[in-house]
Amino acid sequence: MPKAGSHARQRWPLAVFAIFAITGFLFVAASHSAQGGDLRPAGGDPGSLAQERRERVEERRADARDLRSDIDKLSAKVSGADLKKLRERVDELKEPTGLTAVEGPGVRVTLTDTPNPDAFPDANPNLLVVHQQDIQAFVNALWAGGAEAVTLQGQRLISTTGIKCVGSTVVLDGVPYTPPYVIEAIGDTVDMNASLLTSPGTVTYADYAVSYNLGLEMENVEEIKAEAYAGTVSLRYADATN
Repeated sequence: MPKAGSHARQRWPLAVFAIFAITGFLFVAASHSAQGGDLRPAGGDPGSLAQERRERVEERRADARDLRSDIDKLSAKVSGADLKKLRERVDELKEPTGLTAVEGPGVRVTLTDTPNPDAFPDANPNLLVVHQQDIQAFVNALWAGGAEAVTLQGQRLISTTGIKCVGSTVVLDGVPYTPPYVIEAIGDTVDMNASLLTSPGTVTYADYAVSYNLGLEMENVEEIKAEAYAGTVSLRYADATN
């Protein structure tokens, strides 16, 4: 007669075999999914994720520029007096709307958060970082100074471009950016600098820069390149109906 518990002990080899089989299957599945890479790659911090997203968006923008160029070439092959007039009108509007690349002398503005926030323990933390309204103030001042083209972090700005704060980053057309924030504008450097030095928003930021060690650097640049805007130019709006 079998002793008590002998059946349980007999089941142990089968259970151990099943565990090893399942573990081996998981290792094989993980190896196949990783394809020689790391399933948890390094660089998962917010900065790296933002950089990865920026790179993907820039690839899409490059594709959009290529497609727009192809469309222009195909359109040019279509004949017709009415179509020719429309193409001429479109060509006239491309430059003022930011759809053409621009090069020339200009001004570069660099804004950064305070590098030593611990030096201001009693200050409101919001006073120690660059905000959307600060960037917008400098962009508006450059436009007011006659800028022909303006970029932020290398991305072309147009009249419908939205800049907003999300946490500790600034989002431009859905892409997050971290400081330093670099604004470049092409145009008459004398007029643009005069506007930067007198606009209320930029003057206010300059005062806070002195008080809280915020970064503010303005310099003239001999050659600036502003790529053509590659995003959507259609206007979206809300329509309230009764």
